[in-house]
Amino acid sequence: MSSASDPLAALGSLPGVAESVDSVRKAVDRVYGHRVMRRRSGEITSEAALRGARGSAALSGADWALEEVRRRTDFGAEDEARTVGAALRLTAEAGQLLSIWRQSPMRVLARLHLVACGATAPAADGTADVVGRPRLAGEPVDEPLVGLPLPDAEEVAGRLDGLSRLVIAGGSAPALVTAAVVHGELLALRPFASYNGLVARAAERIVLINSGLDPKAICPAEVGHAEQGTEAYLKAFEGYVSGTAEGMAEWIGHCGRSIELGVRESTAVCEALQRGAA
Repeated sequence: MSSASDPLAALGSLPGVAESVDSVRKAVDRVYGHRVMRRRSGEITSEAALRGARGSAALSGADWALEEVRRRTDFGAEDEARTVGAALRLTAEAGQLLSIWRQSPMRVLARLHLVACGATAPAADGTADVVGRPRLAGEPVDEPLVGLPLPDAEEVAGRLDGLSRLVIAGGSAPALVTAAVVHGELLALRPFASYNGLVARAAERIVLINSGLDPKAICPAEVGHAEQGTEAYLKAFEGYVSGTAEGMAEWIGHCGRSIELGVRESTAVCEALQRGAA
């Protein structure tokens, strides 16, 4: 497939991207080869989901300790609790949507927003009709992390359609590249009235699992995004929004480092289980 019909593949040739792809692949292979993964992979997957949700929530302003996330059962009391609850629900839901993603990405994104919002998601006028669909002209967006100009509804619709076509068409781009573009594009568009960051990171997770890079979901990129910090996350994201070769390569590299940090986290869990400490 040519670069014209497979634009994501062209991103793989940007400076440093091939090295990031190779480094991520080697890191993922190492953790999958850990002896604990042979008999307790389900436990690693569960722990990675919890830690990934905690990391995603932290980037959205709810930076809770892991044990607090593990302990809590009520996530509806206040804003931070609702954010953590949304992140946990999204991480759990992502694995249920893998078969739909390549057929209908927009259906998956709508479902992710619905899940993030939970049972109650009132709009500014007291209705809940903003849930599970892209925003319309004039509708506000609650996304405090990203302060960049908000694309209008018409641009959002067009770019979402383009992203959907890319996903459905597939191509030869490495999983890291595709995941980074899906994540960056959704964060740039902020297509929903709320929880766009959480949805973008959940979509990144789906791409990484569905591509076969991380089929057991044990390499939580969200952990790495949070560990690198909000400032680094936003700086790399601004590179994506710039659309320059340098900026895109910086964002893809940031996402690659995040996956590697997620791998490191799961490797530590494997080691703890091997020692009988977890």
